[in-house]
Amino acid sequence: MTDPQILTTIRRHDRRIADTAELHALLARADIGYLATAAENQPYVTPYTFWFDGQFVYFHGAKKGRVKDNLARNPRVCFTVAERGRYLPTNTAMEFSVEYASVMVFGAVRKVETDAEKIYALNGMLEKYFPHLKAGTDYRAIVQTELSPTAVFAIDIDAMSGKRKAAPDHPTTGRLRAFFSLDEVAE
Repeated sequence: MTDPQILTTIRRHDRRIADTAELHALLARADIGYLATAAENQPYVTPYTFWFDGQFVYFHGAKKGRVKDNLARNPRVCFTVAERGRYLPTNTAMEFSVEYASVMVFGAVRKVETDAEKIYALNGMLEKYFPHLKAGTDYRAIVQTELSPTAVFAIDIDAMSGKRKAAPDHPTTGRLRAFFSLDEVAE
């Protein structure tokens, strides 16, 4: 295992998110996470819906495929989420920027083996993405026959770090060029 201190050291200390509760909140509310695995020396990044229960990052997928093969060879992963804030235009191209907040999780993936933990993880994902719908009322709850074709994974977290760029006093009046029509740009 790599030293967690090495994994969580960031260059811009002024942007570090030091508060664990803030890291957890960002990880919990993010819609999509990106799982980085490796096949020999080739990184492979896959987007996932997921659920963070405060201890593990859970996601599900096929029982066969590239990610499963990569994890069988090397369970070490990096999992990343990010939120975009405002676009930050300015009067020089070099100074244009974007607000963001991100979390990187480092750890090892394990396949969830027990039906109880699978149901726990899958229900957590359902509640995260569809909080307005209730099992047994709006849809049939998970049944045993649906568990066997589904692979559920958990990331055992070794370390986590976060970074934020915010510009509370930045002027944001006017439209950015990205939002102009082609006719307006030609003028």
